Amino acid sequence: MELRMTTTFPDISISTDRLVLRALEPADAPALAEMMNDEQVAAWTAVPQPYGESAAHRWISDHAPAERASGRGMDLAVTEFLTQRLVGVVGLGKTDWRVRSTEMSYIVAPWARGEGYASEAALATARWLFRDQRFERVELRTAADNAAAQQVAQRIGCISEGVLRGACIARTRTQNGSWAELRTDFIVWSLLPEDLDGVADQMAEAGGFAAYTDWN
Repeated sequence: MELRMTTTFPDISISTDRLVLRALEPADAPALAEMMNDEQVAAWTAVPQPYGESAAHRWISDHAPAERASGRGMDLAVTEFLTQRLVGVVGLGKTDWRVRSTEMSYIVAPWARGEGYASEAALATARWLFRDQRFERVELRTAADNAAAQQVAQRIGCISEGVLRGACIARTRTQNGSWAELRTDFIVWSLLPEDLDGVADQMAEAGGFAAYTDWN
C-alpha cells in the first residue's frame, strides 16, 4: 500500500462514545492551567510550577500550532462529549515520518480520574494514527514509579520493551513544601497496529474503560 507523503498532522477531531478529541482552543486556558497545577501532574511532568493562565495561552497559541506545523507532533484537547468540559490532553511528539512513528503522552484532570478517560483517549488516538495516518509504531515512556500511567499503557495493548536507566526527572515535595527533582528510570512501551487486535473486546470483558484509576 502506498504511504501518504504528508509530514504534518491534519487539524482533526476524534470522537468516542464519551469523548471528543480536538485542537486546543483559547477558551481551554483556565481549565488547562488548573489541570497543570495539580500535584500529580507536577510530579510526573516537566511543566513549570506554578502554572498560570498566561502559560496555558502560550501553549495553546504558540507551542501547539508550532508543533503541528513543524511536523514534530500534535496536542489534542480531550473533552467530555456531553458537557464539553476539558478532561485532559493527549500529546504526540518526536514524530519520525519516514519510520511512521510517534511518541504519545497523556494527562487527565484530577476531577476526571477513575473514569478510564486516559485509556479511551489514548486508544482512540492510536487507532486514528494506524488507520488514517498509516503509522506503524506508537511509543510511550512512563516513569518507573508512575503505576497509573503504566496501567493505561497495558490497558490499550502496549508491550513493555525495556528500561532507560536514569533517563527521567520526576519531582517530589520536600518538607518545606517546595519541589525537588528526583532522577528515576523510564519504562519504554510500544504499540504496533497488530497489538490493537482484540483490545476493545478485552476492555468490554473487564467492564469497560473505567477498570483503572488513571490520571497521567
